[in-house]
Parts: sequence; C-alpha cells; structure tokens
Amino acid sequence: MAHTATNVRPRSMLEGMMKFSCHRALRAAMLAGVSALPLPVLAQTAPATPPVNADAPQGQQPAGEGNEDLSDIVVTGTTSRDRPLITASADITYANRDDIDRRAPRSTADMLELVPGIFVEGTAGQVSNNYSVRGLQGGGQRFVQLEEDGLPILYSGGGADFFFDQDLTIERLEAVKGGSSGVLTVNGAGATINFISKRPNFERAEGAARVTAFDYGLKRGDFYYSAPITENLAFNVGGYIQSSPGVRDNPFDYAGWRVKGMLEYRFDDGGFVRLSAKGGDVENAFYATQPYRYENGEPSGIPGLDTQFGNIGGDAFANIAVPVSTFAHESGFRSFRGRDGIKAKTAQVRLDIEKPVSDSIDLFARGRYLKYSYDFNGIFAGSGTGNAGLTSAVNYLTPGAASPINDLLGRGVVAFPGATRFGIKNLRTGVVLGSNQTAALNALNGNGFLQRTTLNHDFIDGKDLGLNVGGRWEYEGESFKNSLTAGVMYYNVRRKQDQSATASVVNDVRSNSDIYDIVALDAANNVVGTLSDNGLVSYGDWGAGIRERKDSTVSLYVNDELALGDLRIDGGVRWESDRATALDGNNASAVNTAARIVEIRPGVFEQLVPQGTVGVLPTVGSTFDGTFATRRATQQKAAWTIGANYLLTPDFAVYARYANGFQTNNVDPITTIKLYEAGVRYQYGRLFSGSATVFRTDFDDQNYNFADPLNPSQQTNLNADLRTYGVELDFVVRPIDWFALDFQGVFQRPKLLNLQLNGVDQGSGFEGNRPERTPATLFTVTPTITLPDGWGEVFGRYKYVGKIFADNGNGVSLPSYGVTSVGLALNLNENVQLTLNAENIFDVVGLTEGNPRQGQTQAITDGFFYARGIVGPTYGGTLTFKF
Repeated sequence: MAHTATNVRPRSMLEGMMKFSCHRALRAAMLAGVSALPLPVLAQTAPATPPVNADAPQGQQPAGEGNEDLSDIVVTGTTSRDRPLITASADITYANRDDIDRRAPRSTADMLELVPGIFVEGTAGQVSNNYSVRGLQGGGQRFVQLEEDGLPILYSGGGADFFFDQDLTIERLEAVKGGSSGVLTVNGAGATINFISKRPNFERAEGAARVTAFDYGLKRGDFYYSAPITENLAFNVGGYIQSSPGVRDNPFDYAGWRVKGMLEYRFDDGGFVRLSAKGGDVENAFYATQPYRYENGEPSGIPGLDTQFGNIGGDAFANIAVPVSTFAHESGFRSFRGRDGIKAKTAQVRLDIEKPVSDSIDLFARGRYLKYSYDFNGIFAGSGTGNAGLTSAVNYLTPGAASPINDLLGRGVVAFPGATRFGIKNLRTGVVLGSNQTAALNALNGNGFLQRTTLNHDFIDGKDLGLNVGGRWEYEGESFKNSLTAGVMYYNVRRKQDQSATASVVNDVRSNSDIYDIVALDAANNVVGTLSDNGLVSYGDWGAGIRERKDSTVSLYVNDELALGDLRIDGGVRWESDRATALDGNNASAVNTAARIVEIRPGVFEQLVPQGTVGVLPTVGSTFDGTFATRRATQQKAAWTIGANYLLTPDFAVYARYANGFQTNNVDPITTIKLYEAGVRYQYGRLFSGSATVFRTDFDDQNYNFADPLNPSQQTNLNADLRTYGVELDFVVRPIDWFALDFQGVFQRPKLLNLQLNGVDQGSGFEGNRPERTPATLFTVTPTITLPDGWGEVFGRYKYVGKIFADNGNGVSLPSYGVTSVGLALNLNENVQLTLNAENIFDVVGLTEGNPRQGQTQAITDGFFYARGIVGPTYGGTLTFKF
C-alpha cells in the first residue's frame, strides 16, 4: 500500500472546481490507471506518506497541468487494490467535493441527484426525504444503502438521512448501482452510496471555515481542522452549527449541530489504526402534503396557500396535548410539538484497523456503535381522509355524509340536545362562526376551506452495532493477477418506536394555519358546548403505535477479481442469517382489560379519556394495553453477482453483470432484486468521456404495509412485482478548454405486475401500470464555464423529471417539470472563495408525490387533490476560508 507523491499547492481555491464533473474523474481514472481499495476494507486513499495538501487528493496537479482530475480514485464496490475505473464491471459514479459544492445541497437527498438514475423526492425538507433507483417505486430508499467510509449509516438502509449530513469533513461521494452492492454490503441491493471522509493530515496543520446563508433564513457555519501530533499520529475534527426555519414559510427557527473527529496512527510497515467519533443534535422542519388544484390542466395552488412556499404548519401546532393510553404514557397525555419539528440525536464511536501481514495479504477490522433517536412531529394534511377531508367550512358544520366530521357532529347532537346549530371557534382569535354565517365561512382565507390534518408524533430510539472483519490476498502470476477478499459482517440492532397518540385536528387552508374547535351554538350563535378538544376531533388514529424491532445478523462474504490480460472477471457471494424479533403493542381486549378501559362496541376496547378532558370523545381511541405480541423468525439468504469487463483499447471498454441481491425485512419475508446490465465506457482525449448502460430490474414480492384509508388505525398489506427496462447515459463533453457540458439521465419503462392487497389479487386493475412515483424519464444537464486567470467558474443546472403517478392505480398523474439553477464561484484570493447559488430561477411548480396515505387508488375531487411540491426560487451562497 505504501506509495508517495509530490503535491503542488493549488494556485487558486477553485483549482478543483475547474474540472468536468463526475465523469471528469472517470476520464482521469482511464488515463491514470487509478487504485481502488475494497469497500469491505473501508474505502479510503491512505498513502504511507500523505499529501502536503490534504484538501487535494494525492497527486493532484494545478488546473491545466497534466492530469486535471484525481489521480488516485476509490471505486466503491470492488475489492482489487489497483483497478482502474475503466476496467470495472459495475455501474459506478464518482463525485468530488467540488461537485457536491456545485450542487449546493440542502439535504443528503439532494446529493444523491449527483448519481444517474437516482430519483429524489426532496420535498420533505432537510431530512426524511424519499429516493429510489432503477424503476423501484418512489420511497424505495430502504433498498439504497447509505454508507460513511464503507460502513452503513444504519443497517436497515432507509432513514439514514436523519443521522448524516455533508459538511467539510466529507471529501467525496462514490456510488455503485446494483452489481456488487448487494454482496459487499447489507441491504444495498438497489445501490450503495458511500460518503468518504477526509483523512488526517500527517504533514502540516490545515483548516477551513465556511459561512452559509440563504434567503429563506438558513444560517450555517462549518469548520474543519487537521494537524499532525507526532510523525505517525495525526487528528482531524470538523462539523457545523446551523439555524434554519426550513425552505417554506415558518414562524419557527430550528437549530442544530454535528461534530466528527478522527485520531489516526500509522504503522511504519503500512496500515493504520483509526479511532473516530461523532455526535449531533439537530432540529429540522418537515413538510408533508398540502392541497393543490388543477387549473387549465396544470397544477396550481388554492387561494390563500402559496404552492411554492406555503406551509400549513405554524404557531397553532407548537404544542398540543393529546390524550393517550396510560400504558403508553403514564400521565395519560402525550404532547405533539410542531415547534421541534424533527429532532435527531446521534452518538457514535468507531474503530478502523488495517494491517499488512505480508506483501500479498492485508487484514482489516471495522466497527462502529451508533446510539440514535429522533422525535418526529409531522403535520400530515389529508392523511387518511384524503380529498374527502378538504371541503368547505359549511360542509364541515352541516351534519350528513358530506361532513368529514359527521361522527363528531352526531355525538354533539346527543351531548347538546338544546343546540340550534354547530360552528367553529378559532383557537387563536376566539372568533366564532356559526353554520348559518355562510358568507363569512365561504370567505375564510379567500377559499372557504377547512381540512382534517393528522398529527403524527413518532419517536424512535435505537442502537446499531456493526462489524466487518476480514482479509485480502493478492497474487500475481506471469499472465494473470488475482485478488481475493473474504470476511464476516455482524450487525446487532434494536429499534423502539412510540407512534401512539396520533390524532387529527380541523384547521384552515393557509400558511401558518389556525386550528378550530367545533362548538355547539344556540339560536344567537352563543357557545353552549364544545365537541372537540382544543381542535382535536379524533384520537388514536393509527393504532396503538408501540412496537420494537430487533435484528442479529451474520454475513459471510467472499469476492474474487481475476485479470487475464485485458479481460477481467469478478464474482462474489454473501450469505446472511438474520435472527429477528418483532414486538407489537397489543390493543386492549376482554381478557386483558384494566381500569378505565371500556368496550365501545362488541370486541373493541378502548381507554376512557383522562378526567377533565374537553369535548365529546369518550375514549383515547385504539388503546395499548401494556403487553406485546411477539413474532420471531430466523431467515437466511444468499446474494451473488458475476461480472466481466473487456478492455478493447486503452480508451474503450465493455462490461456486463448479473446480480441477485436482497433486503432483509425483520420478521417479514425477504425481498429479492435481480439486476441485469451491460455497458460501454469510452473516452477521447479531453473532448469526451462517458458511459452508456442498458439494464433490467426484476423486483419480486415487494411487500410493505400502509394505513388503510377507510380505517387508518388498520394496516393494509401490499405485495407486488416490478419489472423495469432502461438505458442510462452519463457523459461529459468539452469542446473547448473553458467550457464543459455534463449530461446524466435514465430512460426507463417500469411496469407493475401481480399486485395484491391483503393477499387478494387485484387483477387487471393494476397489471402493467407504472409503479407509483416512478418517472420514465429523468435527466440533468450541467454546463460549466471556467473563468480566465483562475478566477473561478460559472455553472448552470437543468433537471428534468418526467411524469409520475401518485398511485399504483395510476389514477392521479403528476405532470413532468424541469428546474433550472445557476451558480457562480469566485476566487477572491488564494485562501478565500465565494460561491453564489440560485435554484428554480423560473419558479416552476413541481410535484413529487401525491398523498401516500390515501391508498393505492387516488382521485382528484372537484379539481382538488393533495401532493408534495418543490419550493420556488431560493438564493444564497457560501464564503469559505482555507488555511
């Protein structure tokens, strides 16, 4: 592993930014014959003598001199020590620090857009976004494994963006789609996205500080510092602190911080021991669906609620006490805190060891222990009730089938027999409007609407222990070279969940919306009684909500890569055994009833609301009784892959691969993904480099649960097969020295087959449909103009997302859209860089999903529907100082 290199100090801070983008690194790999260290051995580029400039990867030259890109590239998903990217037999993408900064990501999901074929639904805010790959339906992120330095952030894959952010400690991003991803990591059958950290600087002290600000209120400060301690010992530390209301209108500011540090010791004969730790406590805004309407065939907003920056959340949702089972919370109440948004905490310690034991054998051990939690306070308008919950205030207050709260009004008739009518009382202003005041009700916020909004309070507390131990043996003969890597992975994870006290309120349709009590009125519209509880019109909407999941897994894997002249053949297999336990909180029943639990109808038991609770609702809804139903399963499965690459000329290669991967799902059935792909890679000097890949994805027995829209406290099970055929293109063209054009895109045909709901075949109603939230066309074009004399660059970005369907029934079509962004990066001097970014400059309306909790067959009612949308134009920038 030992090698040295001479590094030249950059002439400007934008030296790295004068490159071609992701496939510029590919071209450099083709020209330079880069080294590739194995993903299981921890992707890293640690030379025995580190470069003087740790910001620049080893061997980097000033822009315009020699190799313009990285000369030492890690290829995630391979295990050979020295394998050029052009000879890889998998679909691999690379993005350096400058590519990340050019994207100006507001979230981890935004960075994934640097990977061709990843469809990102980045509308939830900084965290909790959805992403999928190669025809998998929207929200398929559990099949995309996010890693940090070669180890999964979370074993299960999905939800990792709660606990990871990019900052100045991250040097680059590497991705492999399908192929070896399902073998060399767990739960990565769709793709592996690996974020690589900067290594400590053993030669000199270095640091950087960055200030970021955007017009929507983001204020953030990043820092990074590294220095040697002794000849063989060095450290680094970095992180950020921020405050932001989020990209949509919000009266609250959310604060947070994250810090990561490394201490590394180098052995004299090669290898290292690295101890690292990170921690964080971050609050973030969250955005779910909001109402839209179709106008002249195009989606638009409802009067009073802006499509681009509107947000119904706000002051009224700051803190709401929700009655709940005393077995879940002894006090009988659980507070929903919209003021906190999503509060994620992390504490991790990690140890990495690599040691050569001979010229041909390396041993490695990686381990990390993560303690994490998030407190999710999500406001879901239209959840469960769907479009039926979006109607006029007059309909709400008029008993009958047209009222979304008819059950509550029926209780009000019984509780207040002397009442003349019903009305609403604004909890902020105290203003009361009766159902007979139709003009005032129809003028409410310029639209006259009310809606039912679900308060989803979801708390997760978890631990995730991961280990990867093994070795690599390399042997080179006269006519061949072979690299064999074998190891064992162990994961022990536990995840406790409290989603009790999910309830709904009635609120109006505007930003920073008001919540209303439903009241009984006399003939003069005086209040004679209150039906709701501080706006709450239901409790326990999504069931008991108490559950726990445990997994103890062992994986044995082996990967072999053989080079026979210009032909390279590689294959690998991973066998995993998962001993899983699921504990689900029981609802009260006749055999386990306790104090204050009543039978509300035959066979259904619920707990009475705490004494003194306002309103006519007698119980807290679906009631946790303090006991659990336990399911256990031990399941085994093998993932395997085989691929080949043939180098026809030094600049032209072809490759093909088959992969059979899987996703563990605790005690539920294992899901299998099969991927076939073949591609070409070609480069012509500095003029062109790129790749083209054809692929087929077979995704059998996708299985997940969702809330039944007719009874949200019950879960409906979906099982379906997906088939996708597609072409992926990724290339860069540089016709002249100062201009480059990047293109990356996927053109695919996904189909839905054999869909069942609760085990019942849905027949031709779904057969051949497009899977929900999956575009057939997705591409990005990025032009870059390099300014003279090292001043920097000007760049643009156009992202096109094709039409998607909000549901598997293909009932609601969300139209295609294209977003244009521009940026400018200026070198103010050798150590100071200013970047400016403007996104969605043409104020395009784009919808990424409909209302997932409305079911598999959605509809547009009277021209109105629910969806999640991208935001309008945003402007901001960063000022970076390096020393």
